[in-house]
Amino acid sequence: MIEIELQARATRARQIFQELGISQTEIAEAVSASQAQVSRILGGHNLRPSRLFEEVCLYAERKTQGVTHEAVCQNTELIEALRQTWDGTAAHAKALAVVIRSLSALASPIPSVLDRKE
Repeated sequence: MIEIELQARATRARQIFQELGISQTEIAEAVSASQAQVSRILGGHNLRPSRLFEEVCLYAERKTQGVTHEAVCQNTELIEALRQTWDGTAAHAKALAVVIRSLSALASPIPSVLDRKE
């Protein structure tokens, strides 16, 4: 089951990069990897959960959502929520990453909720 999910994410990332005209060399530079490593991931070869796989997929996802590193770093509400929630362990970081990724299913209603001023 995990293999199928990894394949789907790699395929989606490859499609995004192709649509946006982003080369494997550009991706490799952005995630501090070699072009060959990026090629293996986007080609779906020997996929396994890894830091690099995650970075490549997240880089693609950010390109479609307009999320920048700077915007995330300036979001003090998000940073404080993570600080209060995360216990500092790698296992907990992975669990939080899964939760955050799952929130993408709610992507359309979130802006209207966040835009409301109380």
